[in-house]
Amino acid sequence: MTEYESYEAVVVGCGPGGAAAAATLARNGVETLVLERGVDAGSKNVSGGLIYAEESAPYTIDSLFPAFREEASERPVTENYIHNIAGDQVKSFDIVDLHHHDTEWADAVLRRKMDSWLAQRVHELTRETGGGLLTEVHVTGLLRERGEIVGVTCEEIDPIEADIVIAADGVNSELARDAGLMDWDDPEEWFQGVKAVVEMDPERINERFDIDDDEGVAHLFSGDLFDGVRGGGFLYTNEASLSIGTVFHLDSIAEEEAEPHELLDSLLTHPLMAQWLGDDYEELEYSAKLVPDSKKVAHTSPHRDRLVLVGDAAGQMQAQGPIIKGMNHAVTAGALAAEAFTEARARGDPHTAGDLYEKKLHDEGVMDKLRPTTYNVVGKLGELGPLDDLSNAVAESAVGRFGVRAAGGLLERAYSSPTLVSMIPDTKLPYVTLPTVIAEELGERVTDENTVQPPELDDRIGDLTYDVGEPHIELVDNSFEASGTAVTACPVSAKDFGGGCYRDEMVQTNGHEEHLVSLDTQPCVECGTCAVVADTDWEHPAGGKGVDYKQG
Repeated sequence: MTEYESYEAVVVGCGPGGAAAAATLARNGVETLVLERGVDAGSKNVSGGLIYAEESAPYTIDSLFPAFREEASERPVTENYIHNIAGDQVKSFDIVDLHHHDTEWADAVLRRKMDSWLAQRVHELTRETGGGLLTEVHVTGLLRERGEIVGVTCEEIDPIEADIVIAADGVNSELARDAGLMDWDDPEEWFQGVKAVVEMDPERINERFDIDDDEGVAHLFSGDLFDGVRGGGFLYTNEASLSIGTVFHLDSIAEEEAEPHELLDSLLTHPLMAQWLGDDYEELEYSAKLVPDSKKVAHTSPHRDRLVLVGDAAGQMQAQGPIIKGMNHAVTAGALAAEAFTEARARGDPHTAGDLYEKKLHDEGVMDKLRPTTYNVVGKLGELGPLDDLSNAVAESAVGRFGVRAAGGLLERAYSSPTLVSMIPDTKLPYVTLPTVIAEELGERVTDENTVQPPELDDRIGDLTYDVGEPHIELVDNSFEASGTAVTACPVSAKDFGGGCYRDEMVQTNGHEEHLVSLDTQPCVECGTCAVVADTDWEHPAGGKGVDYKQG
């Protein structure tokens, strides 16, 4: 039997979930090694992003890292609005009550800054117990002995054994897939997020959003500005920049053959945005990622043998209407996984940590938030075809429009109800039809002129930093029928654009013409979209290779 280097705990990924796990392990005297694929923690990570501290959560990021808010986050979010849009008609609702439900605080963050700061603290803590943090290490899979998971395999270093492996390696987790705990089979189970970070002086942010230095605003957008694709947009104020992006159901992007960068541009160029963006638009970074829909994929038993999954790797991303929470659930899960191992080790049976972790997720109410009963009982009914068609028809009818006008202020209260939000079905009704009708019946016309000219896609790709390395995606079936959806759904590809990852072409073969797809992984932003919508073999690039986000 081959002997490998061994640690009590190996944590894969140093985002908030991995950092929470590693810090909790180290503080309990557990020898912990953290493996991070990027050149620096955060260089591979993207979020919208807001991080929450929930009052009901057993762990929050600032309870684990006390200086977090002063050192690693951007602005606290003190105001929240959702804008219902129909053409240039807009009806805005204040949803601060929804936002502050069960919320101690919420801050805007940029992942490169945040994760890098967390990683420094984690390295200091884990060094004290005989471990540490290694960057530029691609963990490729699971080490097994007699069929049981006992550690991890890596591309750059020898395999490592551990009493527990905590997979915090994100939405594209190779460990979760190797263990058979997650897959990429169904576009309905995923969202795709695309974001631009826009440079803006703090003074200008304060002036345009009517806030002070210690205040921030979150704006959400829905209605007809996204060509019928199910989802919406967001704008968050950072310290010296804005995070502006879109989040859509991946199956809707695929069905509508929508191009993600154009959906983002629809938001950036809408007249409503003129008051905030002005005429000095400067885009710092373009990015994208997949987001798991926890209602469908949050794993109720996220462990196998010595492996436990936390955060996006376990599908722990709460996305219900205007509520999008992921990083806080990753923090809670990471700390609970570490707590479970510490308790199991103290009992002399460390390999029972997975079962204990699962129990804690349920006992602490995490699974109830990720998979709300109200959605399973009510929301899924609204997704049945005939009922969905009827609901949309009623909303757009004279009766429905009269109801919207009569409801008036009740609609704003409804948007701020946590119970109603948890019931929202994944259909066009809440994302497109109803917001459009609300704007048409109750909204006011926006007359501002928007002069923003977003960068072309090739410029956005060109402004990113890459260390390309070897191709990390193999196109298994290059027919357009099998893989053509990636041409439009990939956030760095588009029809009639030759500089992206996926391109479609007509090829003469043996006297007849074939519609095929070609792949170039050089501009890949590693979002994983093509793994779901195309026939590919997908894995991460080698450690330190691929895209290197400066904002995230």
